[in-house]
Amino acid sequence: MALVPNSYPIHTKSLYQPPLTEVAEVFRSYLPTNFQEVNVSVVECPDLTSKPFLLAAGGLNGNAKLLEIGGTQYLLPLVTREKLYDLLDIAKSVALEPAFLIGAGAGPHPFIGANCEGIVNLKIEKGVADQQTRTSKVEGADEYMVVQILPNNETRIALLGNIFASEGKPGKVIKVHVKKRTGAKNFIETLRNAIEEKYGKDQLVGIGGAFLIAEGKAKQHVMRDFSKTPLTSEDDVNNWLKFYEMSAPLTALGTFTSNDGADLDLRVQHFHSFSTHGEAGHYHYDTTPDTVEYLGYFNVAQEVVRVDKPESGSKLGRD
Repeated sequence: MALVPNSYPIHTKSLYQPPLTEVAEVFRSYLPTNFQEVNVSVVECPDLTSKPFLLAAGGLNGNAKLLEIGGTQYLLPLVTREKLYDLLDIAKSVALEPAFLIGAGAGPHPFIGANCEGIVNLKIEKGVADQQTRTSKVEGADEYMVVQILPNNETRIALLGNIFASEGKPGKVIKVHVKKRTGAKNFIETLRNAIEEKYGKDQLVGIGGAFLIAEGKAKQHVMRDFSKTPLTSEDDVNNWLKFYEMSAPLTALGTFTSNDGADLDLRVQHFHSFSTHGEAGHYHYDTTPDTVEYLGYFNVAQEVVRVDKPESGSKLGRD
């Protein structure tokens, strides 16, 4: 069964929304701790439907919000299979029209036939979906990766999702362009630590968008099919996941926050990436620090919509 409005609890909270120029300066000051070449600016958003991003809408503006759906508690230690969420219905319930949704989640296992990653990339206008979401699953004895684009009539995710939602309009965004990683943190962890240091526990800031790994390679995982035995530790989870080294160009979509929102139990960072060469998965970090190049466009959300928050506050399986 898919989500219909109000069938799962939905809670909305306003976020602290600092000016883009302020956030850009926070990034600009912090990024040199982890990258050799750093350029950060506030720009008009380019057309993100074009190569290399290939998104379903061109911009990141208009009623921007974070959709925090479900959680890893519905996957671990054993799956709760009935947790399915229709993004078409969620967009209606939060009055987004048109709606442009990008981010990271679990794909619709009833449609795919197995557990899978979801790389959400969806535009909805007047109830009609332009579905550019990819799924990625592990298949066969050789455990090869299978990536596909969902059809327009399949708008569900399962279990969990961390999605940046807007009307997809043009407007100002933060452009972040870095090269050569010199520290141990990944790209998003560096950006998240920057806003965590600036805004801390007192002010909840939520950011989402897209970044390109333009050069280099990245360690990413794809979930295997649902475990039949309970996964109760991080070692259990990591042994269950299938890790791959994936090649640029990779387009990554997701969200990050300055803290977990206390009772909201937010996932502080989560990005999935896709490509046009048959690779897609959950971003961990690049494996080519000397040659890596990241190019990202981000916007600050005005509110977070918490859908079906799990009762347990377990942090298992959250990177």
